[in-house]
Order: sequence, then C-alpha cells, then structure tokens
Amino acid sequence: MSKRLPARFNPNRTATLVALCLGLHCQAAMSQETNEQAEDELYEQILITASKRSTGLQETPIAVSVTSGEAIEQTQVLDIQDLQALVPTLRVNPLQRSANTNFSIRGFGNGANNTGIEPSVGVFIDGVYRSRAASQIGDLPRVQQVEVLSGPQSTLFGKNASAGVISIRTQGPSFTEEGKLTLGVGNYNQRLLKGYYTNGITEEVAFSLSGGVNKRDGYTESVVEGVDKLNNRDRWNIRGQALYEPSTDVKFRFIADYSEIDERCCTVADVINGPTTAVVRALGGTVLETDDPFAFKSALNFNPSNTVEDGGVSLQIDVDFDTFALTSITAYRNNKSDYFADVDYTSLDILTEEGHTEIDTFTQELRLTSVGDNTVDWMFGMFYFSEEVDTGDTLFYGQNIRPYFDVLLNSGVAQALASLPTPLPFDAVFPDGFLGAFEPLYGQAPGTFFNENQFVNSEFLQKNDALSVFFNLDYHISDRLTTTVGVSYTEDEKDVSVEQINNEVLSSIDIINGQTVFGVPLSTAVPALAGFIPTLQGVQFLPPQLVFPNTVEDGNTNDDKVTWSARIAYEINQNVNVFATAATGFKASSWNLSRDTRPFASDQSALESGNLARVNQTYGTRYAGPEESTVYELGLKARFKHGAFNVTLFDQTIEGFQSSTFVGTGYVLANAGKQSTQGLEFDSTLDVTENLVFSFAATILDPVYDSFVGANGVNGPIDLSGTQPAGIHERSFVAGLTYHLEFENGTTGFIRSDYLHESETQLVENVPPELTREVNMLNASAGLIFTNGISVQLWVRNLNNDEYYLSAFPPPIQAGSFNAYPSQPRTFGATISYMFD
Repeated sequence: MSKRLPARFNPNRTATLVALCLGLHCQAAMSQETNEQAEDELYEQILITASKRSTGLQETPIAVSVTSGEAIEQTQVLDIQDLQALVPTLRVNPLQRSANTNFSIRGFGNGANNTGIEPSVGVFIDGVYRSRAASQIGDLPRVQQVEVLSGPQSTLFGKNASAGVISIRTQGPSFTEEGKLTLGVGNYNQRLLKGYYTNGITEEVAFSLSGGVNKRDGYTESVVEGVDKLNNRDRWNIRGQALYEPSTDVKFRFIADYSEIDERCCTVADVINGPTTAVVRALGGTVLETDDPFAFKSALNFNPSNTVEDGGVSLQIDVDFDTFALTSITAYRNNKSDYFADVDYTSLDILTEEGHTEIDTFTQELRLTSVGDNTVDWMFGMFYFSEEVDTGDTLFYGQNIRPYFDVLLNSGVAQALASLPTPLPFDAVFPDGFLGAFEPLYGQAPGTFFNENQFVNSEFLQKNDALSVFFNLDYHISDRLTTTVGVSYTEDEKDVSVEQINNEVLSSIDIINGQTVFGVPLSTAVPALAGFIPTLQGVQFLPPQLVFPNTVEDGNTNDDKVTWSARIAYEINQNVNVFATAATGFKASSWNLSRDTRPFASDQSALESGNLARVNQTYGTRYAGPEESTVYELGLKARFKHGAFNVTLFDQTIEGFQSSTFVGTGYVLANAGKQSTQGLEFDSTLDVTENLVFSFAATILDPVYDSFVGANGVNGPIDLSGTQPAGIHERSFVAGLTYHLEFENGTTGFIRSDYLHESETQLVENVPPELTREVNMLNASAGLIFTNGISVQLWVRNLNNDEYYLSAFPPPIQAGSFNAYPSQPRTFGATISYMFD
C-alpha cells in the first residue's frame, strides 16, 4: 500500500541529505579516530534517563530533546507552560482555567478541560507520573533537566505515553551546604520570591528545602464596573527532600511537596459575533467588539475564580547488588481544583458555572536493571497505578436568561409571522410572548421556562486501576552494534458512575407528545402550533441525563494490550551514531466526564425496551475506546569538538485517536479512525566562538486524518478523512543565540535570545477555518554572576509582542458566535539572587 507523501517534504531528498551529512561526518570521524582524539576534546556530554538508565544523550538511540536547568533559569521558565519556547516538538496550550493545559508532541496530544481524558503525553517529575494537567502546573523547583521524548513510550513508561513523555528531574539534596535566594520584579506588578537550602545532617543524611511565591496583577481590563483584571498570577509552592545513603550501594530519596494556585483565568476575546449579539445589546448588555481581539478587555459580570491545591509524597529506593540494581518509586498525590466562571462571556447574567475536581493517585514502580559491562543488558519492571476521580459541575441560570430567550425567540418568531403570505402580527398570536404562550399549554405556571432558580448539577466518580509489566533487553552484538527489544503488557480497568440533578423544566418536556387534548398530541389537536414546535425544541439544550450504572450500561471498561519496541543502533565511531526504531504505544479508554455524556446509539433499543430512556433522549458516546500508536524512526546523532546535532525521520500513526471537542455546554468525545504524521525532527548546537553558542531545533510535520467520520465541525458532524488536523503546525523551530561573558575580575555573565516560529494552522475543527494560529515570538535575557555570589538578570518574554490565538470555541447558546484565547502580551522583569556554599 502506498504511503501519502508529506507536502513540501521529499523523503528521497531528505534521505540524501542525511546520507551526505552522515558521509561527511563519517569521513571526519575516521580522521579523528586516526589521530586518536581524546574524549575530553569532544563536545560536552549530557546525561539523560530516557531509557531509565543514566546514559549519554548522543549515545542514546532515542528521539529526545533536552533542556538544561541553566537554560531554564536563563530564560525565566517558571512552569511547564513556558517550555514550548525552547522545544519545538512540544506544544503547550493553557485553556479555560489555570488547571487546564494540553500537551502535544509531534502534533499528537489530548486531555485538557475534560477530566475524564487522560493525556496522551505522559508527564513524570522525578520518576512520578502526574496524571492530570492540574497536578503538573506549578513553578518548577530547582530543575536539573527536562527531557522531551518523542513518539510512543509505552514499553518503559506504561500507560498514557502513546504520544510521548515529558520527564522532569530536579536536583536532590547535597551533603555540602548550599543555598540560594532570588527576588524578582516585573511589569504588571510581578513579585517573585524563591529559594532553596541544602546541607548534610550527618555523613549519611542530607536534606533540602525549596519554595517560592509568584504574584502578578492581571493584564486584562474589565469593561464592567467592580470586576477585577483577569490573567493574574497568584501561586506558591514548597518542597522538602531527604536523602539517606547508609552505604555506597543503598540510597533513599524522600520528597514531599505542596503548591497552591488562586487566580482569575482566563482572557477570552470575541472574534466572531453572531446574530445573538444584538439580543444581548438590546437588553443593555455588553458584547466586546471583534475589531481588536488583542485589546485584552473583558465583559464578564463577576470575578471568576480558579483554585488548585496539589501535593504529594514519594520515596525512591535504589539498591546496587553485584550484577543488578533495584529501583523502587512509591508515590501518593492529591489534587483539588475548583472554579467559578461566567460562561456566557457577556455582561449579562445568563449562565454561570461552578465546578470541582479531586484526584487521589497512588503509583508504584519496581525495576531490576543489570549492571556492569555485559554482552546483554536487561531491565525488568512493573508499574501499578490506582486513582480515584471525584469531579462535577453545576450550570446555573442567571436572572437575564429568561429575558434573553424572550427577545431571541420573540423577534425570530415575529419575523417568521411577518413573512407569511398573509402576515400575522406577533402580539395578536402570542400576546404573552412565545414562551409565555406554551407554558400554560403544558401545565406550567407563567415564568417557569428559563427561570433563574433553575440549574443542572452533574457529578462523576471514576475509579481506575492499571498494571504494566515490562521487559527490555539490549544485545551488544559488537562494540558498535546493539539491538534493543522491549515488551510491555498493560491492563487498565475503569469504573465510572454519574448522578445528576436537573430542575430545568423546558428541556424535560416532550413537546410533541408531552401534552394531549382528548388523547391527541397538542401539536395535532392545534395545528397552528405545529410549525412552532421546532423553534421551541431548538432551545431544549440541556435534556435530563440518563445516569449510570443502570441495567444496560455498567459504567465499566477493561482494556489490555501488549506493546513493543525494537531498535538497532550502530556506533560508527565515538562521534556518530545511527539508529532505526519501530515501536507501538497504547492508551486505555477515556470516559466523557462532562454533562454532554450520552448513551451509545447501539444501546438505544435496550434502553427503550427497559423503559430507561429519558425524555428527549439523545445518543452519542460515553467513552472513547483505546488509542494504539505506531512509529517508525530513522535517526542520526553526532557530536564533535565544537557542537552536536541530532536528526530523526519518522512516520507515526495513532489508531482511534481520542478527540474531545467543546460544543458550548459540554464535550463530545469520539475516536478518530486514524491520524498519522510523517516528519523530521532536528536539533543542533554550535560553538561559533569560545563565547558565542548558536542552537537550532526544528520540527517538520505532515499530519492527516486518514479516517475520521462523524467529527464535530462548525455546523455539526462532518467527515474529516483526508484532511489536515487542526491545531498542528506543519513547521516549527526554535533558534537561540547565547553569548557568554567573562571578565578579568572573575565575573561571568550571558546575553541570550530565543526565537520561536510555528506555521499557520486552523485552531480547532469546530470553528471557522479563518480562525488560525501562527507564532513568531522573540524572548531575550541577560545576566551577570559576581564572585561574591550575587547575580542579576534582566528578561523579557514576547519581546516583539507577537499576537496569536491559543485556541477557540463556540460559546454556549450563542449560535454563530466564536470566542478565542489570545496569547499573553509582552512581559519583562529583573531578578537579583544571592547564592552561598
């Protein structure tokens, strides 16, 4: 079967270029070998743990991007969201609330606002899996290194690594005294305070304590009196560690951390105002103009709130035996998040949403790893995951919802009556208004429909247990040729239940058959009303939810899968390595924990025969089935005296990609038949001079939905097969220049700039194609480090004030309108630090 070729991507030409590069470096390398160049003359070695062993970056045949702690500090990366400015293959999208962030690698990723969808990109901090975005966001403490592993990593990292892994390693305690205190200020009244202290207590025990506070005013002004600025920062964290080394062969590392976020998030811009805009304004409300979506204005009628409390403990035990090493990582984490938001995004009180989530997670990993210089290196391990999710939300009707629908429906019906061959006056046909005319016909008191005391409360519980067992073997055929085979078996079980309280009256009425006259449906008995039934049905947007488990739906999924990886790596010489990889990945079923969860159409007959179907029952999906990914890679890694570069060609697919689309009042969850991407990743570093370092990294992608029938488009379900997925950039790159300063008195410093480019792409599938995103952002920083331990730094993010959208969505009950999240404006500041040892 022929493969689809990437646009503007010629594999023959690319392979020729790779071969040419390989040939040139092989020739140079052989010359270097002839001269027996010393190892210490090669470019600086970077150690990584992508293979769950400590190995050199250039010798490890895995597609991985590494960001050092020094780079993170120089660029003032404060949390995971900022990392994408340094890693082009990684995209990080903050969305509706502070707790919601979506990660994608090579364009693959999901799991943001809908708590039921676990990310396809696994995030690990010091070996501990963080299952949700809310538990991943927070100021990064004393980061040693961040590794971004591209492609499926299920063999070694277990569940939910079908698209890749972000592995963050922080610095452990030191037995020698060391400390640092940093104070920072910035625009929008930013105040930053962070620090750490570490020391040995005895010859066997050391500890460290770190923490920080990050506060900033918002940059989005409210046009409504009494409402504060949005997009502020208000975070703090604390982290303690203890290191116990009773002997050279045994080590215990204990970590306890806690962090809080309490912010007003997030800025929403009106980018397309539909016909309902006139209704809001007719009622005296404010809808923002679309002429300047980056004016950073807000029309919310109250202060939104977003709070996150995250904490946990972990214990890592490392024991070295004669021929193998034992590693155990035990962790427990708790995450609580709450929000209160104006979700109609106007100054009227139409819809308000309040939600909560609490997640308790326990994980246990055990690994046995061979040690020593062996012909065969092996690793055997298991990973156990147990999690309970308690989440829910309540949608409240506001005091303006009845007037809103009165004006909306009355004006629409009046126009319809006026356009009849014999025009009819609206007041004569509906003297009490359109809604008022139907309330008594269905036995309801005046003012019942869209009453401000009505609400819809949905509560979800999910219990998830998973076990992965894995085995990895490296066979060193020769000193230069190594083959690797890995196998993992994963079993994942989820039990889910939903309860709902819905006192919204109109949506719970069967308008066609719910009222009869002498046994005849009202619409038949009064034919004049029949033509208006669809209009009334059109505003029944929150029908009662069929709760489960029930006698048809047991609320259970149980998935299992064997995944594997195979790799061959050849060390041409100490400078150049090539590798070829084939691997598979797996992510279990994800449940739709939103109010738009609906029974499968395949259960309709059983539900109806069992008298379980609710009034106005609709059908969709309860969950999306498993994701199964496959990747084929061809890579080259080279290092030399003044630099290094890595390049990887890949062909990656995901069968059953779990797509979650926000449709105004909830999320539609579906499996795309197949999504694939062919592309190239490249990263390099070059010492132009002794002081000037140039870095360049790029990703070229050619994504396509090979099959996706029934996707959610702008106007409903569509077939996206053969089209490019929205939100995936075909080209992205990061280019950086760093100049190292050295003075005669011992003072050192740096001047650094980083430029991020992401090519234009449609934001999401269910918004108009003209809503696109293109990024061209420049960051810069400079600093001095004095011999007395004091250092100062200046930094600016988005120096060129680049404007782009993060994402977009259709707001609730405002057909034809679309909102978007604008990018953050230019921010800048200064820090002063004191370090002692």
